[in-house]
Amino acid sequence: MSLRQHFVRKIEKHWQHVYTPSATLPAHIVDCPECACRVHLPKLRQGQDAACPRCHHHLVHIEPEAYATVLACAFAALILMLLVYSQPFANIQMQSVYSPLTLPAMLHNLLADNWGFLGLVMFALTFGSPVLFLWVTIYVYTGLVWQQNRPFLLHAIRLITRLRQWIMIDVFFISMLVAYIKIRSVAEITLGAAFWLMPFLILLLLRTAVAISPHWLYYQIHRRGKTPLFQAASDTVCCSRCLYFRPQNETFCGVCGSELFNRRPHSLYVSFMFLLAAIILYFPANFLTIMISQNPMTLEISTIMSGIIYMWHKGDRLIATIIFSASILVPTLKIISMLILLYCARFKPFISVEKLSLQYRLTEAVGRWSMIDIFVIIILMSTFYTPLARVTPGPAAIYFCLVVILTMLSAHFFDVRLLWDKHHMSQTETHTKPISTT
Repeated sequence: MSLRQHFVRKIEKHWQHVYTPSATLPAHIVDCPECACRVHLPKLRQGQDAACPRCHHHLVHIEPEAYATVLACAFAALILMLLVYSQPFANIQMQSVYSPLTLPAMLHNLLADNWGFLGLVMFALTFGSPVLFLWVTIYVYTGLVWQQNRPFLLHAIRLITRLRQWIMIDVFFISMLVAYIKIRSVAEITLGAAFWLMPFLILLLLRTAVAISPHWLYYQIHRRGKTPLFQAASDTVCCSRCLYFRPQNETFCGVCGSELFNRRPHSLYVSFMFLLAAIILYFPANFLTIMISQNPMTLEISTIMSGIIYMWHKGDRLIATIIFSASILVPTLKIISMLILLYCARFKPFISVEKLSLQYRLTEAVGRWSMIDIFVIIILMSTFYTPLARVTPGPAAIYFCLVVILTMLSAHFFDVRLLWDKHHMSQTETHTKPISTT
């Protein structure tokens, strides 16, 4: 081997050691956080993943380029985020009035009209959560790549896993498409650079979120320490967040810092209370005014249903169908679905537990799309904010926004493992029931 080849190989070895640490995951045991099935995972290398053999819940995934993929997508998404929020989203011209529409201007209009709650919700779901998610992800992964013991890494990973479901730029983009169809019927609209960049931002955010595996991340942090991660015994509990076993006497998980429990304490009670609050607010959300549209000639006060009926008769049937699905169908079905899940977990499953588990995943996934109606109102309010035309949110907008948030919290605090516990209990009672003889 020549001196040059030896030098190049040494540099490559050093580069791999410094910038691409080992991404493999040793063979170990985990308990599925959805069905509590004990799974013996083999050694996982880059590009491999594992799921629960019983309920098919995804447990862990390791990217082929575990560090580079996440960092590249996160940095690119952060750059696009800055461009999307600094460029015009759309340009609206109605008669002689010309108004550029930007995302910061939408927030300003909400605050100027004393709709601070809606402004806070929009800021948190479309800017605050994504930016914080990207910055924290970069902080965690650069620390892992450079093998630095940075402060608050465990808290950072916990924050990443919780922020992923509260990023709603994709919901906002669909809302803009709905609003675009409605706006172009009364005004001339030209879509700006921010609109065309947003789909790429959404794809990068989704790719970053999918590439992150909390179970794998916690191992990467602890692998250089002496913390035992893979023990499974009768006196241990598998943390539902990081999927590592910890002693039962721990109040908070020694690996990820989350609250440690065998089943979430008072899960059914907390989930039902959130759902009950959502049911109560669901009535004013549907019967009170959600949007007020006015111009020098007419004043239109509409509820959710009256607005859907008006758009349907006017010919905007696509918009009416989308709004009906997001604002009426999805919230109603989610409330019914959560009531069924709570009943089955409390009393007795009357559907197969596999179908109930799938139902829970669908319920948890689709709830966020109910925010379409709120985002459409915010977009229309920012668009028609002139003396010629003006759109103002009604009180139902706040109630409806709260319904969406409360149903999401209800699903979040529901411990789906209770369904499997009740299922096993029912099977045991059936098998042990004495046979009567005559």
